[in-house]
Amino acid sequence: MCGIAGIIYKNGNGAHRIGRDMTSMLQSMKHRGPDSTGYALYHQPSGEYTVRVNLAESTAPRDLDFADDVARRRREVLIRIKGAGATIKDTEDVNEYTLQVTVDYHAELKHLADYIESVPQAEVLSLGHSLEIVKDLGDAKSVATAYDLDGYFGSHGIGHVRMATESDVDIANAHPYWAYPFSDVAVVHNGQLTNYHQWRRRLESHGHRFASMCDSEIIAVYLADRMAGGESLEDAMHHSLEDLDGVFTYICVSEDALGMAKDELAAKPLVLYEGEDMVALASEEIAIRAVIDHEIETYDPYESTVMVWNR
Repeated sequence: MCGIAGIIYKNGNGAHRIGRDMTSMLQSMKHRGPDSTGYALYHQPSGEYTVRVNLAESTAPRDLDFADDVARRRREVLIRIKGAGATIKDTEDVNEYTLQVTVDYHAELKHLADYIESVPQAEVLSLGHSLEIVKDLGDAKSVATAYDLDGYFGSHGIGHVRMATESDVDIANAHPYWAYPFSDVAVVHNGQLTNYHQWRRRLESHGHRFASMCDSEIIAVYLADRMAGGESLEDAMHHSLEDLDGVFTYICVSEDALGMAKDELAAKPLVLYEGEDMVALASEEIAIRAVIDHEIETYDPYESTVMVWNR
Protein backbone atom coordinates (compact mmCIF):
# COMPACT_ATOMS: atom_id res chain seq x y z
CA MET A 1 0.00 0.00 0.00
CA CYS A 2 2.69 2.53 1.08
CA GLY A 3 2.26 6.22 1.83
CA ILE A 4 3.93 9.36 0.49
CA ALA A 5 4.10 12.90 1.81
CA GLY A 6 5.72 16.23 1.05
CA ILE A 7 5.92 19.73 2.44
CA ILE A 8 7.45 22.99 1.20
CA TYR A 9 7.69 26.37 2.93
CA LYS A 10 7.45 29.14 0.37
CA ASN A 11 9.48 31.80 2.17
CA GLY A 12 12.65 29.82 1.48
CA ASN A 13 14.66 30.95 4.48
CA GLY A 14 15.47 27.37 5.43
CA ALA A 15 14.60 27.92 9.09
CA HIS A 16 11.72 25.47 9.40
CA ARG A 17 11.77 22.23 11.40
CA ILE A 18 11.32 20.14 8.31
CA GLY A 19 12.63 16.96 9.96
CA ARG A 20 10.09 17.14 12.77
CA ASP A 21 7.23 18.00 10.41
CA MET A 22 7.97 15.17 7.98
CA THR A 23 8.20 12.73 10.89
CA SER A 24 4.76 13.78 12.14
CA MET A 25 3.28 13.31 8.68
CA LEU A 26 4.88 9.93 8.07
CA GLN A 27 4.18 8.55 11.54
CA SER A 28 0.48 9.32 11.09
CA MET A 29 0.53 6.97 8.08
CA LYS A 30 2.42 4.16 9.81
CA HIS A 31 -0.46 1.81 8.98
CA ARG A 32 0.32 2.23 5.27
CA GLY A 33 3.92 1.05 5.56
CA PRO A 34 5.51 -0.40 8.71
CA ASP A 35 8.63 -1.89 7.08
CA SER A 36 10.80 1.15 6.34
CA THR A 37 10.70 4.94 6.36
CA GLY A 38 12.61 7.39 4.22
CA TYR A 39 13.14 11.14 3.92
CA ALA A 40 14.62 13.50 1.34
CA LEU A 41 15.31 16.72 3.22
CA TYR A 42 16.55 20.05 1.88
CA HIS A 43 18.53 22.67 3.76
CA GLN A 44 19.92 25.98 2.54
CA PRO A 45 22.21 25.24 -0.43
CA SER A 46 25.94 25.79 -0.13
CA GLY A 47 28.85 25.80 -2.53
CA GLU A 48 29.94 22.39 -1.24
CA TYR A 49 28.42 18.96 -1.78
CA THR A 50 26.98 16.75 0.95
CA VAL A 51 27.45 13.03 0.27
CA ARG A 52 25.60 10.40 2.29
CA VAL A 53 26.92 6.84 1.98
CA ASN A 54 25.27 3.65 3.22
CA LEU A 55 27.58 0.84 4.35
CA ALA A 56 24.92 -1.38 5.93
CA GLU A 57 25.40 -4.34 3.59
CA SER A 58 28.42 -6.22 4.92
CA THR A 59 31.02 -7.89 2.74
CA ALA A 60 32.89 -9.27 5.72
CA PRO A 61 33.96 -12.92 5.92
CA ARG A 62 32.64 -14.75 8.95
CA ASP A 63 35.81 -14.18 10.93
CA LEU A 64 35.58 -10.37 10.61
CA ASP A 65 33.29 -8.37 12.87
CA PHE A 66 30.64 -6.20 11.15
CA ALA A 67 31.88 -3.05 12.89
CA ASP A 68 35.45 -3.76 11.75
CA ASP A 69 34.24 -4.34 8.20
CA VAL A 70 32.33 -1.04 8.17
CA ALA A 71 35.35 0.80 9.57
CA ARG A 72 37.57 -0.68 6.85
CA ARG A 73 35.15 0.28 4.08
CA ARG A 74 34.67 3.74 5.60
CA ARG A 75 38.40 4.34 5.26
CA GLU A 76 38.27 3.10 1.67
CA VAL A 77 35.38 5.48 0.87
CA LEU A 78 37.37 8.48 2.09
CA ILE A 79 40.37 7.37 0.05
CA ARG A 80 38.20 7.03 -3.07
CA ILE A 81 36.66 10.48 -2.52
CA LYS A 82 40.12 12.02 -2.49
CA GLY A 83 41.10 9.89 -5.47
CA ALA A 84 38.17 11.33 -7.44
CA GLY A 85 39.64 14.79 -6.99
CA ALA A 86 37.40 16.02 -4.17
CA THR A 87 38.61 17.91 -1.11
CA ILE A 88 37.08 16.64 2.12
CA LYS A 89 35.85 19.46 4.34
CA ASP A 90 34.09 17.45 7.03
CA THR A 91 33.06 13.91 7.92
CA GLU A 92 30.33 12.65 10.23
CA ASP A 93 29.45 9.12 11.30
CA VAL A 94 25.65 9.46 11.31
CA ASN A 95 25.33 5.98 12.81
CA GLU A 96 27.24 2.71 12.73
CA TYR A 97 26.74 2.26 8.96
CA THR A 98 25.94 5.70 7.51
CA LEU A 99 28.69 8.16 6.64
CA GLN A 100 28.18 11.81 5.67
CA VAL A 101 31.00 13.69 3.97
CA THR A 102 31.12 17.36 2.95
CA VAL A 103 33.33 17.91 -0.06
CA ASP A 104 34.56 20.65 -2.37
CA TYR A 105 34.22 19.19 -5.86
CA HIS A 106 34.09 20.67 -9.36
CA ALA A 107 33.91 17.73 -11.77
CA GLU A 108 31.16 15.36 -12.93
CA LEU A 109 29.09 13.90 -10.08
CA LYS A 110 29.03 10.52 -11.81
CA HIS A 111 32.80 10.34 -11.53
CA LEU A 112 32.67 10.97 -7.78
CA ALA A 113 29.74 8.63 -7.13
CA ASP A 114 31.29 5.83 -9.20
CA TYR A 115 34.56 6.14 -7.28
CA ILE A 116 32.72 5.84 -3.97
CA GLU A 117 30.62 2.90 -5.12
CA SER A 118 33.71 1.03 -6.28
CA VAL A 119 34.06 0.19 -2.57
CA PRO A 120 32.20 -3.13 -2.10
CA GLN A 121 28.62 -2.65 -0.88
CA ALA A 122 28.95 1.12 -0.57
CA GLU A 123 25.84 2.93 -1.83
CA VAL A 124 25.62 6.69 -2.33
CA LEU A 125 22.20 7.56 -0.92
CA SER A 126 22.31 11.20 -2.00
CA LEU A 127 24.66 13.83 -3.35
CA GLY A 128 23.83 17.51 -3.60
CA HIS A 129 24.25 21.08 -2.45
CA SER A 130 21.16 20.89 -0.22
CA LEU A 131 19.76 17.32 -0.39
CA GLU A 132 20.19 14.73 2.34
CA ILE A 133 18.42 11.36 2.08
CA VAL A 134 17.74 9.40 5.26
CA LYS A 135 16.14 5.96 5.10
CA ASP A 136 16.14 2.92 7.32
CA LEU A 137 14.01 0.08 8.62
CA GLY A 138 11.20 0.80 11.05
CA ASP A 139 8.55 3.49 11.48
CA ALA A 140 9.11 7.24 11.20
CA LYS A 141 9.47 7.81 14.92
CA SER A 142 12.23 5.23 15.30
CA VAL A 143 14.11 6.39 12.19
CA ALA A 144 13.83 10.05 13.22
CA THR A 145 15.21 9.22 16.66
CA ALA A 146 18.11 7.21 15.23
CA TYR A 147 19.10 10.03 12.85
CA ASP A 148 18.26 12.98 15.13
CA LEU A 149 15.82 14.45 12.62
CA ASP A 150 13.83 16.46 15.14
CA GLY A 151 16.57 19.08 15.00
CA TYR A 152 16.85 19.15 11.20
CA PHE A 153 16.02 22.60 9.81
CA GLY A 154 15.31 23.24 6.14
CA SER A 155 12.87 24.46 3.53
CA HIS A 156 11.19 21.41 2.01
CA GLY A 157 11.16 17.64 1.95
CA ILE A 158 9.39 14.45 0.97
CA GLY A 159 8.96 11.11 2.68
CA HIS A 160 7.75 7.55 2.23
CA VAL A 161 6.49 4.73 4.44
CA ARG A 162 6.89 1.35 2.80
CA MET A 163 5.04 -1.92 2.94
CA ALA A 164 7.27 -4.41 1.14
CA THR A 165 5.41 -6.43 -1.49
CA GLU A 166 7.78 -7.33 -4.33
CA SER A 167 11.28 -6.89 -2.87
CA ASP A 168 13.24 -7.35 0.34
CA VAL A 169 12.87 -5.31 3.49
CA ASP A 170 16.20 -3.51 3.38
CA ILE A 171 17.64 -0.02 3.01
CA ALA A 172 18.42 -0.43 -0.70
CA ASN A 173 14.71 -0.94 -1.47
CA ALA A 174 13.50 1.82 0.83
CA HIS A 175 12.41 5.14 -0.66
CA PRO A 176 13.13 8.00 -1.53
CA TYR A 177 15.52 7.61 -4.42
CA TRP A 178 18.20 10.04 -5.46
CA ALA A 179 18.33 10.59 -9.23
CA TYR A 180 21.87 9.28 -9.73
CA PRO A 181 24.05 11.02 -10.88
CA PHE A 182 22.13 14.33 -10.84
CA SER A 183 22.45 16.80 -7.99
CA ASP A 184 19.57 17.42 -5.57
CA VAL A 185 16.75 15.48 -7.31
CA ALA A 186 14.73 12.81 -5.47
CA VAL A 187 11.35 11.06 -5.78
CA VAL A 188 8.78 9.16 -3.71
CA HIS A 189 6.08 7.22 -5.49
CA ASN A 190 2.94 5.21 -4.86
CA GLY A 191 1.85 2.88 -7.65
CA GLN A 192 3.40 0.79 -10.39
CA LEU A 193 5.01 1.48 -13.76
CA THR A 194 4.07 -1.11 -16.35
CA ASN A 195 6.81 -0.04 -18.80
CA TYR A 196 9.53 -0.11 -16.14
CA HIS A 197 11.86 -2.46 -18.03
CA GLN A 198 11.60 -0.48 -21.26
CA TRP A 199 12.62 2.75 -19.53
CA ARG A 200 15.32 1.09 -17.48
CA ARG A 201 16.97 -0.26 -20.62
CA ARG A 202 16.64 3.11 -22.34
CA LEU A 203 18.14 5.07 -19.44
CA GLU A 204 20.91 2.51 -18.97
CA SER A 205 21.78 2.95 -22.65
CA HIS A 206 22.29 6.65 -21.85
CA GLY A 207 24.88 5.66 -19.25
CA HIS A 208 22.75 5.72 -16.11
CA ARG A 209 22.93 3.05 -13.44
CA PHE A 210 20.36 1.97 -10.84
CA ALA A 211 20.84 0.94 -7.22
CA SER A 212 17.60 -1.04 -6.99
CA MET A 213 14.89 -2.78 -9.00
CA CYS A 214 12.32 -0.22 -7.84
CA ASP A 215 10.29 1.69 -10.42
CA SER A 216 10.41 4.83 -8.28
CA GLU A 217 14.11 5.13 -9.10
CA ILE A 218 13.21 5.10 -12.80
CA ILE A 219 10.98 8.15 -12.29
CA ALA A 220 13.74 10.05 -10.48
CA VAL A 221 16.37 9.42 -13.15
CA TYR A 222 13.90 10.01 -16.00
CA LEU A 223 13.01 13.46 -14.63
CA ALA A 224 16.60 14.46 -13.90
CA ASP A 225 17.72 13.29 -17.34
CA ARG A 226 15.18 15.57 -19.00
CA MET A 227 16.10 18.46 -16.71
CA ALA A 228 19.77 17.98 -17.60
CA GLY A 229 18.67 18.47 -21.22
CA GLY A 230 17.30 21.90 -20.38
CA GLU A 231 13.71 21.24 -19.34
CA SER A 232 12.16 22.69 -16.20
CA LEU A 233 10.96 20.33 -13.48
CA GLU A 234 7.37 21.04 -14.46
CA ASP A 235 7.97 20.32 -18.15
CA ALA A 236 9.78 17.08 -17.32
CA MET A 237 6.89 15.97 -15.11
CA HIS A 238 4.34 16.70 -17.88
CA HIS A 239 6.39 14.57 -20.27
CA SER A 240 6.46 11.77 -17.69
CA LEU A 241 2.67 11.48 -17.91
CA GLU A 242 3.05 10.85 -21.64
CA ASP A 243 5.98 8.43 -21.42
CA LEU A 244 5.43 6.43 -18.23
CA ASP A 245 2.63 3.85 -18.22
CA GLY A 246 0.84 2.46 -15.21
CA VAL A 247 -1.09 3.63 -12.19
CA PHE A 248 0.95 6.07 -10.14
CA THR A 249 1.16 9.21 -8.08
CA TYR A 250 4.56 10.66 -7.30
CA ILE A 251 6.18 13.62 -5.57
CA CYS A 252 9.47 14.99 -6.89
CA VAL A 253 11.84 17.48 -5.27
CA SER A 254 14.76 19.51 -6.54
CA GLU A 255 17.02 22.06 -4.87
CA ASP A 256 14.38 24.78 -5.00
CA ALA A 257 11.04 23.11 -5.86
CA LEU A 258 8.51 20.41 -4.99
CA GLY A 259 6.10 18.92 -7.50
CA MET A 260 3.38 16.27 -7.73
CA ALA A 261 1.98 14.26 -10.63
CA LYS A 262 -0.96 11.89 -11.02
CA ASP A 263 -1.48 9.59 -13.99
CA GLU A 264 -4.56 9.65 -16.22
CA LEU A 265 -6.47 7.18 -14.04
CA ALA A 266 -5.74 8.97 -10.74
CA ALA A 267 -6.32 5.74 -8.84
CA LYS A 268 -3.57 6.39 -6.28
CA PRO A 269 -4.66 8.93 -3.66
CA LEU A 270 -3.06 12.27 -2.93
CA VAL A 271 -4.58 14.98 -0.74
CA LEU A 272 -3.32 18.56 -1.02
CA TYR A 273 -3.38 21.66 1.18
CA GLU A 274 -2.05 24.99 -0.08
CA GLY A 275 -1.70 27.92 2.31
CA GLU A 276 -0.08 31.32 2.03
CA ASP A 277 3.25 30.18 3.46
CA MET A 278 3.36 26.43 2.86
CA VAL A 279 2.08 23.51 0.83
CA ALA A 280 1.54 20.03 2.28
CA LEU A 281 0.45 16.90 0.46
CA ALA A 282 0.11 13.25 1.38
CA SER A 283 -1.63 9.98 0.64
CA GLU A 284 -4.06 10.69 3.49
CA GLU A 285 -5.46 13.89 4.99
CA ILE A 286 -4.48 12.72 8.48
CA ALA A 287 -0.84 13.37 7.57
CA ILE A 288 -1.52 17.00 6.66
CA ARG A 289 -3.51 17.58 9.84
CA ALA A 290 -0.56 16.23 11.81
CA VAL A 291 1.39 19.43 11.03
CA ILE A 292 -1.38 22.05 10.86
CA ASP A 293 -3.13 23.03 14.10
CA HIS A 294 -6.03 25.01 12.61
CA GLU A 295 -9.02 24.22 10.44
CA ILE A 296 -8.06 23.67 6.82
CA GLU A 297 -9.57 22.72 3.49
CA THR A 298 -7.92 20.04 1.38
CA TYR A 299 -8.63 18.62 -2.04
CA ASP A 300 -7.66 15.68 -4.22
CA PRO A 301 -6.06 16.78 -7.53
CA TYR A 302 -7.67 15.49 -10.72
CA GLU A 303 -6.23 12.92 -13.11
CA SER A 304 -3.26 13.88 -15.34
CA THR A 305 -2.41 16.73 -12.99
CA VAL A 306 1.05 18.22 -12.52
CA MET A 307 1.66 20.94 -9.93
CA VAL A 308 4.97 22.53 -8.86
CA TRP A 309 5.78 24.94 -6.05
CA ASN A 310 9.01 26.87 -5.47
CA ARG A 311 10.53 27.81 -2.15
